Amino acid sequence: MKILVLNCGSSSIKYKLFEMETRTVMAQGGVEKIGLPDSFLQVKLPSGEKVRIEKPMPEHTIGIRLILDTLTDEKIGCIKSLNEINAVGHRVVHGGEKFNKSVLLTPEVLEMVDRCSELAPLHNPANLKGIAAITETLPGVPQVGVFDTAFHQTMPDEAYMYAIPYELYEKYAIRRYGFHGTSHRYVSARACEFLGIKPEGTKMVTAHIGNGGSCTAVLDGKSIDTSMGLTPLEGLMMGTRAGDLDLGAATFIMDKEGLTTEQFSNLVNKKSGLLGISGVSSDCRDIEAAINAGNKRADLARRMFIYRVKKYIGAYAAAMNGLDVLVFTGGIGENDGYIRGEVLKGLSYLGIRFDEQLNRTTRGEEMLLSTPDSKVKVCIIPTDEELMIALDTEALV
Repeated sequence: MKILVLNCGSSSIKYKLFEMETRTVMAQGGVEKIGLPDSFLQVKLPSGEKVRIEKPMPEHTIGIRLILDTLTDEKIGCIKSLNEINAVGHRVVHGGEKFNKSVLLTPEVLEMVDRCSELAPLHNPANLKGIAAITETLPGVPQVGVFDTAFHQTMPDEAYMYAIPYELYEKYAIRRYGFHGTSHRYVSARACEFLGIKPEGTKMVTAHIGNGGSCTAVLDGKSIDTSMGLTPLEGLMMGTRAGDLDLGAATFIMDKEGLTTEQFSNLVNKKSGLLGISGVSSDCRDIEAAINAGNKRADLARRMFIYRVKKYIGAYAAAMNGLDVLVFTGGIGENDGYIRGEVLKGLSYLGIRFDEQLNRTTRGEEMLLSTPDSKVKVCIIPTDEELMIALDTEALV
């Protein structure tokens, strides 16, 4: 069975084509910088060579069609026809309280996913575009939705409830759901395998930091708290999202600027974060280039970003009464040694010691960064949400 996995993020699309009998990755790559002038698709060939295809991609549908074209391309493709694809698994961000496990995507399911778009305005619409593009291109091929919220269903009520009138929870299911669950599920389990420890009795924080970001407290292999909330807006400062914001500031801004709720949502979801502070970009690579050119706002944006990641890790160490393992993953967590290093330097009170040279030079590979005298094991675990999605898809199909 061949399963194509699509992981549509707010500004990126990752994909992998799996041969499930052998768990072999036949093709993989990703679209980056969707919505920016320098968007591109990078295909990683079996030889390790990377082919970069630059093309304007203002939205996700164009990126998905380009991905499908490369799969059957005579030079860099791996299949003769799209008919060889037996099923497609999709990352779906928000399922509300309707979905706590993966499901086959039916018209009824898609309608419910669409209703949740108001809770995840940067992601659910992108997920639905991916599903629609596949439905059009591969009619009749079964599709499965794997929800980001599922891993966090083990949170206790004191962690997921908000301190608002309880009736609002009963009427609208307003609560913390958490996101990036497929990634946190994978890296927390893989970290235990990598370190040769058992999940039981382990206090772990997984830091998934990229254009979108979240931290999760994982105790005994289960999520007990996470930084994102009812929507993916809460928590860390992100590429274009504000993260934590005083509710009073929200109403103040709306009054002063005369904004509707839709306009305010657009402001804090698409115009804030690294982009809003720096005025340069939502991408850390562009931020770094601006800092090197002397841009003070870009420097402030990166310092704010680092500070908030550090705060959440410390908060979750307190929530679990200690910390045994800290895992970095996501585009920034796996590749940005400077940000990792600055976060770790601010956590020395936990007994964290790490190899600074190794941290600076490691990109995109599993690595133990902590030194033998460190009280907390610190590692990089590249996320593999696609494998988790493929396995769930295989099980359902």
